[in-house]
Amino acid sequence: MTQPLSNQETPARAVVVAIDGPAASGKGTLSQRIADAFGFAHLDTGVLYRAVGVSVLRAGGDPADNAAAARAAYELHPEHPILQEVALRTDEAAQAASKVAAVPEVRAALLDFQRRFATHPPGGAPGAVLDGRDIGTVVCPDAQAKLFITASVEVRAERRLKELQRRGIPAISSDVLEDMKARDARDSQRAVAPLRPAADAFVLDTSALDADQVFSMAVAHIGSKTGLKPKA
Repeated sequence: MTQPLSNQETPARAVVVAIDGPAASGKGTLSQRIADAFGFAHLDTGVLYRAVGVSVLRAGGDPADNAAAARAAYELHPEHPILQEVALRTDEAAQAASKVAAVPEVRAALLDFQRRFATHPPGGAPGAVLDGRDIGTVVCPDAQAKLFITASVEVRAERRLKELQRRGIPAISSDVLEDMKARDARDSQRAVAPLRPAADAFVLDTSALDADQVFSMAVAHIGSKTGLKPKA
């Protein structure tokens, strides 16, 4: 006989970890590491915006053009081949992403994509880690754990310069710094979902910390909020 609904077990709510921060703060590497440690699914939401930006560029458009950016965003879906392209990791893609992210229609189109990932993590994972610019403030304001990863603009520019040099991409330190400042301004001053820490986020400045120190502090915070420990 079927039990009353009140006595039936309900599916456990997926644990959501929201990680925000500016470019080159280290949040992407940290997010993947946290996801692996807890057995959670991981979504780099910046990839979605990069895909939209690159799509606009390939169509001969301007990423700052609202109509062109919105059209590309609505055409994006989880199985779209562009999401797997190496081209999304270029600095050109990053700059385009910052521009399309300022378009309200683009953010609206991608919002449902991100929320579905958070509430229904792929592969039956018990939780999800999402990193981006507005995860804790807009996409998942009810996330159990929120972190805002930052560093000085000079430190972040130096990190980006080294990354470009490792990939064999010519770059000038002063240009990288100016590009970083311009991107910070776009991200923090846009009218819709500006980059800022959620009121209840743990703000972690990584300027003088190494990756292991940042990971340890982040894990400790997540554990304090969820009662979970990393897998052995």
